[in-house]
Amino acid sequence: MCGLLFSLVTWQVLVSGPLLTPDLALSRALVRTVPDSVTERLSDLGNIPVAVPVLALAMAYAARRGRRLAAGAAGLAMALVPALVIPFKQWTARPGPLEPWAAGYFPSGHTATAAVAYLGAALLVRPYTRRAWPTAIALVLTGATAVGLILRGWHWPLDVLASLLMCAPLLIGVGWVSRRGPLSPLSRRSSRRSSG
Repeated sequence: MCGLLFSLVTWQVLVSGPLLTPDLALSRALVRTVPDSVTERLSDLGNIPVAVPVLALAMAYAARRGRRLAAGAAGLAMALVPALVIPFKQWTARPGPLEPWAAGYFPSGHTATAAVAYLGAALLVRPYTRRAWPTAIALVLTGATAVGLILRGWHWPLDVLASLLMCAPLLIGVGWVSRRGPLSPLSRRSSRRSSG
């Protein structure tokens, strides 16, 4: 489903289809409605030096707890982000909301980086917690990045949506591998308590 929706959005961008009309209207209504100092900080959450170390720490923690396969899957997902994003940026050559002379805004690399780093980290850490706080924090950080990029005018809403759709299968894969990896005895007890 995510692949189908991503293909639809990409097609609309390539042919300047009708989905671009509400995209443009939404962007015009939202850009610069919040001070740049705030939206820049939110956007920075998707920078590689900010987001990737979070994933690296979660990978190290999971590997140390004996879940090397899950850690490797998360690392592979992050490595696939530029391998997927860059060709689409070059192919679509979409200009930015505030930079119509520039190209390469679709899909949003910052959104993709934030989604895979924060949600991937949550998938690795979640089996060792008793609550869903890792996922909640990851969703807030990813959402804050996406909102910051749109409000600042660095990306169209469809750029951000496309990135989330592209990353969903990567994260589903990380989650699938993570659920199949070995857990420590403490994690198994926690899992049994929360399911019982």
